[in-house]
Amino acid sequence: MSQLVHIAVDAMGGDDAPGIVLDGCAISSVRHPNARFLLFGDAAKIQPHLNRHKGLEKVCEIHHTPDAIPMDAKPAQAVRQGRKSSMAMAITSVKVKRAQAIVSAGSTGALMAISKIRLRTFPGVARPAIAAIFPTQRGETLVLDAGANVDTDIKQLVDFAILGEGFAHVVLNRERPTVGLLNVGSEDVKGNEVVKAVDALLRASELPMEYVGYIEGDDIAAGAVDVVVTDGFTGNIALKAAEGTAKMVAHYLRSALTSSPLAKLGALLASGGLKILKERMDPRKSNGGVFLGLNGLVVKSHGGTDGLGYAAALDLAIDLAGSDFGSHITAALEKVKDKVDAADEALKAAKVEKKTPKPEDKVTP
Repeated sequence: MSQLVHIAVDAMGGDDAPGIVLDGCAISSVRHPNARFLLFGDAAKIQPHLNRHKGLEKVCEIHHTPDAIPMDAKPAQAVRQGRKSSMAMAITSVKVKRAQAIVSAGSTGALMAISKIRLRTFPGVARPAIAAIFPTQRGETLVLDAGANVDTDIKQLVDFAILGEGFAHVVLNRERPTVGLLNVGSEDVKGNEVVKAVDALLRASELPMEYVGYIEGDDIAAGAVDVVVTDGFTGNIALKAAEGTAKMVAHYLRSALTSSPLAKLGALLASGGLKILKERMDPRKSNGGVFLGLNGLVVKSHGGTDGLGYAAALDLAIDLAGSDFGSHITAALEKVKDKVDAADEALKAAKVEKKTPKPEDKVTP
């Protein structure tokens, strides 16, 4: 057997926890016999679900934590009141090297806040980003940020490009990842001042990535680039829109294929191809966003997923546990630090100058 991988699991995080969490562990344990799950949560609630899965107890270890962070908890509240919660203790197990990664389907804001405090960020990274893997026509594309940072500045977007490039290079095995900046158009005149400044910096950075410039929303599904860089507000909307579209298409297809006896016969004849289509469009298979930029591996599962979706998040954590892209990212961050700081200051100065009225603008009474 290959080397054991220990994954800390917030067993109380998620809409239907701990039931779907244990369902996910059962599925993932079959795919990864070398995985061991450290379950943090209320032992009395976890044990009955653990008993439902034959043999699962052999690869699980319960760590009793009676407290749990509510799904609607505000980040500041979670930090203050959740010190001994299942989420916080699972994160701490990564900090002390007891586990190599942590998976939670709990509150995104709480998970980000506690992870940042307990694990800290890479040197030079102001705020972590959520990196989500999108299925595309070409394979897989990484999109970040997918919801952690609603407002971003120049430095954060450049950081995201570097973090995404490192992830794609080391984890997705892309030799020289292509990186695109999400914008409302591909023309140079499109976009706000922050996006334009980031575009100029990435073009002149000489980083080990193939920066292609601006891309648009429909380029994501087309797989036009390996890494899509955007702010968390836009990225999260894109993620949810893609999931909703997949569900809508599946609904329409199901309705069409059951609308008449002839349609049902056609569905039967095409069952093999339809099965492949269903599997490729299943959003649960892409469940799991990675918090990039932290000194520890944190994977966020969708709160409303089922056991199959949770297993996908666990699979991602297990696969990532053996990779080390920290040194790759740190070197790239240091290479562009001075240029990013200068561009950020220039943009701030330009905004101040724009707001300050010039003498000729004053109206003489």
